[in-house]
Parts: sequence; C-alpha cells; structure tokens
Amino acid sequence: MINPYLLRHQIDIISKKLETRGFILDKKYLFLIEKKRKELQIDFENLRHKYKKLSQIIGKNKNIQTSIIDLKKQVLKIKEILKIKNNELKKIKKKIKKFTSLIPNIPDSTVPIGNNYINNLKIKSWGKIKKYNFNVQDHIELGKKINGFDWFSASEMSGARFVIMKNKMALLYRAIGQLMLDVHTMEHGYIEMNIPYLVNKNSMYGTGQLPKFKEELFYVSTINKNQKNDKYILIPTAEVPLTNLFRNMTIKENDLPIKLTAYSPCFRSENLSYGKDTRGLIRLHQFDKVELFQITNPENSMFCLEQLTLHAEKILKLLKLPYRKMLLCTGDMGFAATKSYDLEVWFPSQNTYREISSCSNMSDFQTRRIQAKYYQNKTNKKILLHTINGSGLAIGRTLAAILENYQNSNGLIEIPEILSQKYLNGMKFLN
Repeated sequence: MINPYLLRHQIDIISKKLETRGFILDKKYLFLIEKKRKELQIDFENLRHKYKKLSQIIGKNKNIQTSIIDLKKQVLKIKEILKIKNNELKKIKKKIKKFTSLIPNIPDSTVPIGNNYINNLKIKSWGKIKKYNFNVQDHIELGKKINGFDWFSASEMSGARFVIMKNKMALLYRAIGQLMLDVHTMEHGYIEMNIPYLVNKNSMYGTGQLPKFKEELFYVSTINKNQKNDKYILIPTAEVPLTNLFRNMTIKENDLPIKLTAYSPCFRSENLSYGKDTRGLIRLHQFDKVELFQITNPENSMFCLEQLTLHAEKILKLLKLPYRKMLLCTGDMGFAATKSYDLEVWFPSQNTYREISSCSNMSDFQTRRIQAKYYQNKTNKKILLHTINGSGLAIGRTLAAILENYQNSNGLIEIPEILSQKYLNGMKFLN
C-alpha cells in the first residue's frame, strides 16, 4: 500500500508515476473522500474534546447536583453524536482503504517506462544456445517418450493443468528442488522454513493478493456450517506466509537483512492465461517452487534485490541452462513491485526465452499492510521495512528447460552433471 502522506500531499507526482504503469488514479474521487474524512475527523476530535472538558467539569462539581443537570444532558447528547460520527468515520476510512488497496506500487526511478514486455530491458544473457542437427521436441513429447508424465490420469482425477510424474522423472524433479534448497541455505545463507499452505484473508491482503487478485485464488470450503466457506486460501506462492511472519513485528537493525527460503506447492487459477505459455509444465494450477525472501532496511533493499537475483541465477548456471536477465518496464511489473527482474530460460522447442523466475523489490508496500518495522539505530525510531522476494526457481519450469536443452538425437535426455553426481547416484540419462 502506498504511503497515505504521498497520496495526500504529492498526489500529482504519484498520479503521473502510476500512469506509466497504465493505472489511472481517480484524483477527484480521492480528493473528495479525503476531504470528507478530514471534516469528519475534525468534527469528531472537537466533539470529543468538548465531551472530555464537560465531563471534567461534572466530575469537579458532582456534589452540586442542580448546577450540572443541564451539563449532564449536554454530555449525553454529545456522546450520542460522537457515536454517530465515529461510525461515519469508520465507514469513510473503510472506503479509503478499499480504494487505496487497489492502487499499485510506485515504480522506482530506475525502471524503464513502457506498456508491456516489449519495452523490457535486457540486462544480460548467459550460456551458449545449442545448435541441434535434428528436429527438437518440446518437454511434453519428450516426457511422453520416456513415460515420465501421466497427463490423462491427472486430468481424470483433478482436471486440466495438472500432471503426475513417474519413476525417474519424479526422481529428477525432487533432485532439482533439493539442489535449490542446498545452494540457497549452504552457500547463500538463507534459513529454510516449512510453512503452511493454507492462509487467511489477512495474510493475502498483507502481500497484495487481496483484494486485487481475488479471482486468481483457490478458496478452501468446509462442511462445517458454523464456518465461512472461504476461511482459508491456498497459497499462490510461499512469499505469502514468509512475509506474514513479520506481521506487527519490530526488528533490531543489526539483525537485518533476514533471509528465508521455502520449498512449497503453489496454487493459482491462472484464469487469464492462454496460448503457448500454458502448455505442459509451464503454467499449472499446482506447481512447486523454491521461494527466496529477504526483509531489510530501505537503504539496503536495492542491493538485496540485486543479490537475491544473483542467487536465483546461480541455479541456472549450475544447471548450465542458457538464460537472460530482463529489467521489467513500468507496465509489465507485478502489482506490489517497485522494481523487478525476470530471469528467462531458453526453450529450444519454441526458439525463445520463457520466464522461470521473477525477483522483485516491494519497498514498504507490503510492510505498511502488515506493519513490519525496525528500530533505526541513529534515530531510535520505528521505520517500515522493505521486502524483496523471487523464485529460486520454479521447479516444473526448470525440469521442462532441462528436458528440452539436454535432449539428444537418440531419444535420450542427458542429466546435468551436478544433479547426476550429487543427487542421482551417477544416473546420466533419462530413458
């Protein structure tokens, strides 16, 4: 959520920055609703001051009953008006919260301005793209050849965009996730967390999924008539529980940054997705991901973004998968992000790069919602923290990229050396 002070005092500047994201801020509505809130707030405070003053007078003269009867009547009347004003104030604040909760984060000054992915800026590319002397196949065909995927059974029991992995494919999938966790905890200094996969609405609101993306979530209902049917929501990413660990917390500055990682399933309805991006393992309703998360002070958050992105890149380098790093433009960033990098891995079957990780600095957008702060040493004041997160990596997409980039003309799929040696007992091929 954007700092309310900026919306009140720098509305024109903020509005212009949001326009670069394709978001048109209704300044007139915000002005009118804020004006109404301010008027109500002043009325309420003045009445409360009068109420307290008269109550003190009554308290001092309680033994002189005849002289305070009228005052008591006046106090009771003010009390009733205060109740009405307070309810009106709560309603107007609720309207403001609803309105402002749908405003995206302000883009950082270093973010290129643009409408969509075409305007993203390539920072670098890494790895050599192989040239094949045979017709390359996509990961769906390759998985079918070695009997590693069972799409039919998954569809029968769950529906479209689910998969069952079998035998060596399942083993390779597990090894990929283990590699990621080991590298991030042993080399990069992240603390591994095991987190809930079901969270409440407050947690989703805290990270910006609600109310903006309410139609993209899976809600869990129960048969208990005394419970609401949408009490729990399946997490779309481990970012949600990891961020909410710091709700209403104040951390010592010397303990920053805090770095966490978690392996978890992620659940997304993906209602707006279609085309090539939905084939096979690219965009499932349920997929696994290793999440990277850092929370730090504002001065270090951009450094932490660069660091976290490098940590995600390290996995691609270890697996020797060609990729490129893209700085997202204003119109292509996620709702809560102030700056984002996408890592895109090469898919030979499509002759293009596809996103495998998105790493973002959320600034204080999320911490304002969850009230996560730190004690600033030089001022001894409580300051809002900054959150940074990213995929390190999406495991299904990593598997798909391995299958396609490591395919051979004889139908065998080579296993990356680091996985073969450390996690698969020397197994060199999938067949």
